[in-house]
Amino acid sequence: MKIKLNEEIKEYCKILKLKGINAHFECLMAESNDYEEYLHKLLTYEIEEKDKRAIECRIRNARLPYRKYIEDIEIDCLPVDMQKKLPELATLDFIEKGKNIIMTGNPGTGKTMVSVALALKACMNGYKVLFTTVPLLVTTLKESNSAKTLRYFENRFEKYDLVVADELGYTSFDHEGADLLFNNLSLRAARKSTIITSNLSFERWVEVFGDPTVTSAMVDRLTYKAILVDMEGDSYRLRETLRENGESINALKS
Repeated sequence: MKIKLNEEIKEYCKILKLKGINAHFECLMAESNDYEEYLHKLLTYEIEEKDKRAIECRIRNARLPYRKYIEDIEIDCLPVDMQKKLPELATLDFIEKGKNIIMTGNPGTGKTMVSVALALKACMNGYKVLFTTVPLLVTTLKESNSAKTLRYFENRFEKYDLVVADELGYTSFDHEGADLLFNNLSLRAARKSTIITSNLSFERWVEVFGDPTVTSAMVDRLTYKAILVDMEGDSYRLRETLRENGESINALKS
């Protein structure tokens, strides 16, 4: 009889999607004779399972290219400015204050990696996050504009707690693309956080946007009260490899 009841309980848990209770109700039965304590423990497991599912859902919806935890970053392999600022950035206080982060520097220095790590931590802390490349974002905006669904996309875009717009500078845009990007990033200004990574210094952003007026307005809007990080330096991967082999980047250059 007991075995049959347990099987029915498992079936009901599957139907109701109570994974925490399903995983623990049998073992807890042997540990507790107090019904209130038993129910409390079961519900605690279910809440923990629900939280795990919510985190996984946020991570999936964020569209991260991979997972990288801040704790796994070799901080001393990053450019000096990021070494100084990463501990503060890792508190995610910039999201609460609606501040942007702008990382500029040559390729390979860890801009995307740090952005992914911050985005992943934000997901785990309950924030709604989107990771995209700037070229993909512009393409999506133009397609939405053509399909007359731009307003729907904009409503969703401005509600993200954190947007990572990676790889500004790899491709240039036409006038429509530049205007759409400016307008949508402006919707978030001073309210929601955006991380921008670029291999170009600010004075070279005109190469991407074409129009000096749009470029000036974009820089002004994005950098207002933003955290600017100089990511000029040697390759993060190279530094990490050399460190594992007990060598330094200076020895390689000499």
